[in-house]
Amino acid sequence: MNLADELARSNLPASVQAAILAQLEQQASALAQHEAELQQRDQKIEALTLELAHWRRLRFGVKSEALAAEQRDLFHDTLDSDIAALEARLAELHTAAAATPVQQTSATPRARAGRQPLPAHLPRLEITHEPATCQCAACQSSLVKIGEDVSEQLDYQPGSFRVLRHHRPQYACQHCETVTAAPVAPAIIDGGLPTPALLAWVMVSKYTDHLPLYRLSQIAERSGVELARSTLASWVGVVGVWLQPLADRLAGQLRQQTILHADETPVQQLDPGSGKTKRAYLWAYRSNDLAGGPPIIVFDYQTSRSGKHAHAFLLDWRGQLMVDDYAGYKALFGNGVSELACWAHARRKFHDYHQATGSPVAAEALQRIAALYAVEGAAGRLTPAERQTVRQQQSQPLLTEFKHWLDEQLQHAAPNSGLAKALSYSARRWVALSGYADSGDAPIDNNPVENAIRPIALGKKNWLFAGSEASGRRAAAIQSLLGTAKLNGIEPLSWLTETLEKLPAWPNSQIDELLPLRR
Repeated sequence: MNLADELARSNLPASVQAAILAQLEQQASALAQHEAELQQRDQKIEALTLELAHWRRLRFGVKSEALAAEQRDLFHDTLDSDIAALEARLAELHTAAAATPVQQTSATPRARAGRQPLPAHLPRLEITHEPATCQCAACQSSLVKIGEDVSEQLDYQPGSFRVLRHHRPQYACQHCETVTAAPVAPAIIDGGLPTPALLAWVMVSKYTDHLPLYRLSQIAERSGVELARSTLASWVGVVGVWLQPLADRLAGQLRQQTILHADETPVQQLDPGSGKTKRAYLWAYRSNDLAGGPPIIVFDYQTSRSGKHAHAFLLDWRGQLMVDDYAGYKALFGNGVSELACWAHARRKFHDYHQATGSPVAAEALQRIAALYAVEGAAGRLTPAERQTVRQQQSQPLLTEFKHWLDEQLQHAAPNSGLAKALSYSARRWVALSGYADSGDAPIDNNPVENAIRPIALGKKNWLFAGSEASGRRAAAIQSLLGTAKLNGIEPLSWLTETLEKLPAWPNSQIDELLPLRR
């Protein structure tokens, strides 16, 4: 007999019976939801565990002879970073599981290998952490020092290493027989060797200065400090996990703007199964400087150039998108997204043809485009409203004359000639090219995002390829933060050092305060 029948046979009032049944149904629903959450988390832990095992097999299993020794070293650095990142994510899930009242999985403490003592020749900075009070919290008696805990961290200041030697005096209350000491501050790598400054140096050197980890190891070795590449790679993976929420929030802030730049650049990604590389893409999205506010650059690493990636990144964003003529963006236009075309691209076609042939028609096109840029240069410091007035009075007449001239020249240009292609490019994209002049805050070209991509293109000569899709996504997130810091006039090393100091104890509700944006 079920509970409902038992309640019906009881002498309880109907209202009480209904209340009991409602409460039981609510508890059953909450329990079912809790069990579903536990199952989902366990599935995620299992998936990450399997992925971690896969990458460990790649790292410590078969060596691919299709790669040169130097390339294999770079690949192993990437795998070490990916493995450390997966371990950090698993640790987060296990920590969350440990805090759950109904426990179905248990976290296995990670065994830490002993480390070599830090070089004795490095200067030591002694730091003493006294407790907040020297009185017993229980009985208010005076505490008596009975010893201290000493730990060392390797620190990095630009151009030199040093050791931070932390002293935490231990005080005892003779009355309560308790021991008090200053707590250890939470850190990116709990109980780890590196300080935030050292971690920041590694990240900025790798992702801003594009130095491979083996070079950083050599730099440390010249100072008598042994930093194995595997150690550096594991730091990169862990820091990448910590910085990912900041990068996600930065992308969210970018999508709040109504005018964006977009572009993409190819990168090589290693294909572990074949020992060869395949083409992937780093998509870049840049804020509009003319709209005011702090500049933002966000990179999105994807394995192809398919337009679906731009759609997935922008989500339900609505506004004007400044892009080149790549077909992958075409599906975005409409439904609240309009296209702006780049005058620098249009100019480049006339410039190349003029350089090759000295064509007077191409020269005249360059002069007309230069006149449009002259208006923009003179209006550079104006407000959007003032700039819109200037564009209406000066740019619009120039554009009208330019369009008539284009149509006339197309009638006389030889079909399929270089000049005809340059003319038809501008004529075909005229609506998008001239759209900037309808407002006061739309950009005339896509140069801001191309300039933001340029350092990445230069860096590719050093790092050759992305070792995995995970490493590509991690690089994109970190380069978004460091690139945005540079755009805002913020020194990346200083910002990252301070951020890594604050991040372990920083509330998620105040994450915007950590973003590298000028206030």
